[in-house]
Amino acid sequence: MILSAIDEAIAAGARAERACQEAGLSARAVARWRGQGGGEDARCGPTTAPAQKLSDEERALVLEVANRPEFRDLSPRQIVPLLADRGQYIASESTFYRVLREAGQLAHRGHVRPATQRKPKEHVASAPNQVWSWDITYLRSAVRGSFFYLYLAVDVFSRKIVGWDVHTEEASEHSAALIESATSAEKIRPSKLTLHSDNGGPMKGSTMLATLQRLGVVPSFSRPSVSDDNPFSEALFRTLKYCPSFPRKPFNTVSDARAWVTTFVAWYNGKHLHSGIRYVTPADRHARRDTNILARRHAVYAAAKKRCPRRWSGATRDWSPIGAVYLNPIKHTVQVAPMATPVSS
Repeated sequence: MILSAIDEAIAAGARAERACQEAGLSARAVARWRGQGGGEDARCGPTTAPAQKLSDEERALVLEVANRPEFRDLSPRQIVPLLADRGQYIASESTFYRVLREAGQLAHRGHVRPATQRKPKEHVASAPNQVWSWDITYLRSAVRGSFFYLYLAVDVFSRKIVGWDVHTEEASEHSAALIESATSAEKIRPSKLTLHSDNGGPMKGSTMLATLQRLGVVPSFSRPSVSDDNPFSEALFRTLKYCPSFPRKPFNTVSDARAWVTTFVAWYNGKHLHSGIRYVTPADRHARRDTNILARRHAVYAAAKKRCPRRWSGATRDWSPIGAVYLNPIKHTVQVAPMATPVSS
């Protein structure tokens, strides 16, 4: 009967392990029963109750004490010592916790709201210069334990590096100068740009926040210690540090570091075919040249299929442009923009 009930639950969509658990069995025990062809349930179970088990009256007393007006805002770690000061022992802290949990009362006790970390607000970039992401990473220096700091801002829509600098320290003043320079170069209008970053001091310093307010840039921040909230910057830093030209030896001076980053940015923006934007360069995507590039690729593939259709069992490779890009998205079904008609150059 037990095996039949488990099979029925699994057929209805339940997980086998959970179905066995509800029957009071382990998955291994059920497998052993099946191997034996069923038979009798030979489980005996405990014949005596544990000597230290609380009676119903004792459990009720634990709940009554925990819910008294003088104790209802305190944790069991505070209640038990206070009772001991009065010469009373009802149960241990762990027993208080267990009884409260089983009664559904193990919640935050007190007027202060429990700490929560809400996921950052979703940002959608449907064109360049709507959402930027920026962060700071370490570059090794020739002095052990000392680093140079690369400040880097990237456009979420196009993946173009829109601003960067290298300094010998982390400071809000450097962050503010970077963003002011980048917004000026990109001719950003007030209230048109959201800037997402981590929660570090250079990101939330007074100088930085004052500069963002003056420029009309909307700040956005990740949750503390959650790198997944800033994925575009993290991915860019990985590309930077794992590219073949990244120096194996530390940088001797900050000028050396800046010289190398200058070369990297030129390559990344102008030559790197980015996998996240259908293998066009960030500069082409930023200037909206990617539509024509991808349309021409589509035409090449269509002509190749026409010449030799047997090499394709279905449609050719998808060269349609990437549509809107989401930063910290809620679950969406992202629509891909339709293929555009090629424009002659």
